[in-house]
Amino acid sequence: MNEVSYYGTGRRKTASARVFMRPGSGQMTVNDRPLDVFFPNEVLKMIIKQPLLLTETIEKFDFNVTVEGGGPSGQAGAIRHGISRALILFSSELRERLKSAGFLTRDPRKKERKKYGQRGARARFQFSKR
Repeated sequence: MNEVSYYGTGRRKTASARVFMRPGSGQMTVNDRPLDVFFPNEVLKMIIKQPLLLTETIEKFDFNVTVEGGGPSGQAGAIRHGISRALILFSSELRERLKSAGFLTRDPRKKERKKYGQRGARARFQFSKR
């Protein structure tokens, strides 16, 4: 029996996630570790599970995720994006709900580069009139 698998790529900041979704009982592994071990922060776990709660598919699929780059927040956002894309491949009827929630939009915000001759991206040295 060939088990059906769905795939979604998610990106956020400098993180990118490859999400493999197959029918199952709701298990989620991130980089070969359980979700609770990889993300001890409850807020990040909530962000990752948002598309599953919205589409009521939290107990229907197992996820195997590979994520690299960025920090915890960017990685969680990338996983959410990837899960949303994989859910659409499973059922195109879920697209409208996910799109209206904003889970299909790739968040383009990245860290702004530091400018030459200055302290940071926007920060300037203190100006002295005299």
